[in-house]
Amino acid sequence: MTSTGMRTHRCGDLRTDHIGTTVSICGWVATRREHGEHLAFIDVRDYTGITQAVVDNSVDVRPEYVVRVTGTVAARPAENVNERISTGGIELQDCRVEVLNVAEPPPFPINERADQVAENTRLQYRYLDLRRERMQRNLRVRAAVNSAVRQAMERQGFVEVETPMLVPSTPEGAREFIVPSRKEPGSFYALPQSPQLFKQLLMVAGVDRYYQVARCLRDEDLRADRQYEFMQLDAEMSFATQDDVLGAISEAVLDAAEAVTGNRPDPIGRITWHEAMNRFGVDKPDLRFGMELVELTEVFASTEFKAFAGAACIKGINASGRAEEFGRNKLDALTDRAKQIGAKGLVWLKVGGDGSLDSPVAKFLTETEQAAVKQLLDARPGDLLLIVADSWMTTCEVLGQLRNDLGRPPVHEGPYRYVWVVDFPLFVSVDDTTGRPRPGHHPFCHPKPEDLDRLETDPMSVRAQAYDLVLNGWELGSGSIRIHEAALQRRVFNLLGISDEEADRRFGFFLTPFRYGAPPHGGFAFGLDRLVAILAGEENIREVIAFPKTQSGSDPMTNAPTPVEPKQLTELGVRVLPKSS
Repeated sequence: MTSTGMRTHRCGDLRTDHIGTTVSICGWVATRREHGEHLAFIDVRDYTGITQAVVDNSVDVRPEYVVRVTGTVAARPAENVNERISTGGIELQDCRVEVLNVAEPPPFPINERADQVAENTRLQYRYLDLRRERMQRNLRVRAAVNSAVRQAMERQGFVEVETPMLVPSTPEGAREFIVPSRKEPGSFYALPQSPQLFKQLLMVAGVDRYYQVARCLRDEDLRADRQYEFMQLDAEMSFATQDDVLGAISEAVLDAAEAVTGNRPDPIGRITWHEAMNRFGVDKPDLRFGMELVELTEVFASTEFKAFAGAACIKGINASGRAEEFGRNKLDALTDRAKQIGAKGLVWLKVGGDGSLDSPVAKFLTETEQAAVKQLLDARPGDLLLIVADSWMTTCEVLGQLRNDLGRPPVHEGPYRYVWVVDFPLFVSVDDTTGRPRPGHHPFCHPKPEDLDRLETDPMSVRAQAYDLVLNGWELGSGSIRIHEAALQRRVFNLLGISDEEADRRFGFFLTPFRYGAPPHGGFAFGLDRLVAILAGEENIREVIAFPKTQSGSDPMTNAPTPVEPKQLTELGVRVLPKSS
């Protein structure tokens, strides 16, 4: 039902089928245009669209007045039909206008020109910004995604369970927001970075399949795909394999995409972490464009070029057709960029019209080496070839970033390319101080069974049953099969330098229940804000969140964060240190 006691139709509902019908619409005055001495046109707007009403010129209404207009639907004169809007073939005539509320002139136009207004101003008056068609559409895309996700999970037997917002501090992941306890001065709660621990306890509790559209909070530096507060689909399954988890989450994601676009994407493919790094140089590969990394190490196995000689890994990419675009200044900037990322240097080669290679280093490469490079990189006249020689990881990461810099289209541009990245390393690096490995995701990921015998002898080669979902180069979320065996969990903790006593102290409330029969289980969580932003055609998740924070973490509308009264701090047992000069 769209009618109420005040309106019969919404502003965007009326069509030529309604001609001759007396209707009432409610909304905001978008524009007023004078038409001769006696008549005026007003456009009345709500979230569904705009209806033009012909009113007496004496009617005193101005932009953003809230009105109720009762009139008869009539066909517009042929010369006035507006094909750009759904109600462009009709207008309301013989109108009676009731002003429900007056309005001051808004600080910026409530239309798409507001995109050019400073973001701080838009966020200061977010309640006005949200009146715009684009923002209304984004909120409804978000609602459609949430609804589709919930239906998909419930259809697959998942039960929605809410988990606490005040939790103990476990600062192993991102920086937490902490909340002082009034009852126990000097003690603090944390706001949850995710429901991770609780959803695993629900598996111990026999819930079997849990999900939640969960609010999570992380005190991280903000950027286009990150806010302090974000929403995620959180899920966990008992007696499930990795394939089971990926299948269930894929169903929800594809349902959400179909609900917004009307088309169901193809089934989501998979790529291993090692293959993703080897081919794309990143663990969240954007599959919409080529420029893949090509292995060149064997080409230079016997090279006399010092920069390549003895390098553990040599790879290249082909920025097809880009040679003329890059003069010496741009090439120097590209080299500086490679060094900033971690490379010792960058070799560039331009392919001339005759197929020759133009580069300061070309004279150091044999004809055989040059021919092999051109063949393997599928070089054509006008191409720009970029080569890095370093450790495998550095080579991949540097070229992966340059690939994205040079070729990646805006994240929301089609086509939508989903991919599961699987078989992540259990450990990603070694702590320089302790010599201990660092976990790739978190210390509760289950190693792949076939790698368990190398856990102590070669931990860096052990793969985790961990997986990420990637869309157009954005990581939507991650998950894993969890460790449910106490002995294996102790082995992992010992590798990380966490003693049994420390484990009990830090994770006791979580580990103790596992002594009472934890089933094999695994789960996943993905960021709804990121998925919605891409489906809505936005580059920044702030555009799909009703009341977001700025990149500095402030809220111009409410002025948060703000100081609190000394009395409150005293009551909480908290003292604020003076600002450092």
